[in-house]
Formats: sequence, structure tokens, C-alpha cells
Amino acid sequence: MANLKEIRTRITSVKSTMQITSAMKMVAAAKLRKAQNAVTTMRPYAAKLQEIMQDLSASLEDSNENIFTTAREPKKILLVAITSNRGLCGAFNINVVKEVIRQSEKTYTSQMKKGQVDFFCIGKKSKDILKSKGYKVKESESTVFDKLNFENATPLAEKLMQYFAKGDYDKIMLVYNQFKNAAVQILQSEQFLPVVESSPDKTAEKEYKHVDYIFEPGKKEIITELIPKSLKIQFYKALLDSFAAEHGARMTAM
Repeated sequence: MANLKEIRTRITSVKSTMQITSAMKMVAAAKLRKAQNAVTTMRPYAAKLQEIMQDLSASLEDSNENIFTTAREPKKILLVAITSNRGLCGAFNINVVKEVIRQSEKTYTSQMKKGQVDFFCIGKKSKDILKSKGYKVKESESTVFDKLNFENATPLAEKLMQYFAKGDYDKIMLVYNQFKNAAVQILQSEQFLPVVESSPDKTAEKEYKHVDYIFEPGKKEIITELIPKSLKIQFYKALLDSFAAEHGARMTAM
């Protein structure tokens, strides 16, 4: 049985921990407000731009006319895990890593056995966890969250686009936490490349709204400009979602 001195020491230690976690909660809450405003402002624009891009690309007579809409046999896969650089945020990081591992082992089993599945880690935690579990990380990036803005996110998006355009990978997936509110983060797995065209059901629903637009300079030229821009926006939105979700998860954990 603990003596009085040990009990007092334990009480002091608990109080000190409470002060630290309380301070971390307030810091996370302050950062969350800014991050939440950024992602909620970006979402409508990103969603509409993606919708326009998908509708236009689906209307092309030949989807192979643009490299980013060209679907190939998925022989080599790149899984992009977006996590945080720091811990103390509950299951925020491990959930992303678990999903990445699940996809590599279950969804892309044959490619994994052939060594055709690579991991690209954005955030230190995904890199550390994957390496601790014996997985080889092809590439990692952690500085983008130091100053998260569109200009800093664009080079990463362009790198992924180049990987696909050069044929290094046939499919690129993004796995991250989407921000819902301070207490809830929704695990997302999105196909980044090739671009997913509008589903037949969605197209059917919009048939009654069809308008015979006149494109200037032309549909192909517009798509050529629109698709790279839309991909950069979608990637930036994923980073914003993850960044806001991280602060929400940390605030809740504290």
C-alpha cells in the first residue's frame, strides 16, 4: 500500500499533467477555429470544380485524350497516407495507417505480393508507424503542415501528377481524416488519379438539366487547363481537412 508521501507525489504529478493537457487543449482549440474556417470555405469551391471537371471529362468522346483521365490496368499502386507530425490526438494517426495497410493487404493483394504497392507519407507519424510495422516507405513529407497554404501544397500535388503521367503508378489513392466537427473525424479513401468520371446514375439525374453549351476556345482545351487545377485543389482540400481534423482530435483527446 502506498504511503502518504507517495500519494502526495502522485497527486502533484496528476495536477501537473492536467495543467499541461489543459494548455494543449486551449492551443488546439485556437488552431482549430482557423483551420475549420479554411476547410469549410474551400469545400464548396472544390466540390463544384470537381463536379464540372467530372462532367466535362465524361462528355469527351475519348477519355484517353487527357493523360489524367486515362484509366490503366492498376499494376502499380501508390497509397498516400496523410497524418500529423505530432501525437497526442487519439486514434487520428493510427486509423489512417490501418486503412493504408488494409488496402495494401486486402484490396491490392496481388500487387503487394509483387512489390508493386508503395507508400507516400505526408506527416511524420504515418512514416514512423509504417516503419515500426516493417513496411518500406518510398517517400515522406512533413514540412507542408508548418505553413499550410495552396502554394506549399501545389508542389506535392504536381509530384503525384508527374508520377502518374510518367507511368510510375497506375493508380494513386489518398487516405486521410475528413473534418466533421471537433469530436468527429471521418476516415476517407479517395482516388486521386486517374480522375473518376461522373457515375451513370449521376449523369442520368442531370439529363433534364442538359444545356448545349458553346465552349470557347473549346471543350478539350478547357479540360486540359481545368483538370490539373482541379487536382491541385482536391489535394489541398484533403490537407486542409486532415489539418483541421488533427486539431479537433487533439482537443478532444486532451
